[in-house]
Amino acid sequence: MSDTGFDRRMLDGLVCPVSQGTLSYDAEKQELVSKAGKIAFPIRDGIPIMLVDEARQLD
Repeated sequence: MSDTGFDRRMLDGLVCPVSQGTLSYDAEKQELVSKAGKIAFPIRDGIPIMLVDEARQLD
């Protein structure tokens, strides 16, 4: 587990709820990014918030 509290091993079991595609971890922004879905999900207190309403749309 990193100092941010996010366990990167979670990426193996998580998929984007929009595209069903893979996610990548952006440590600087503390987000899980779905390039296929063009959306980024926040990580708060080490917990990924996988709600579309909480996500940030990517350009």
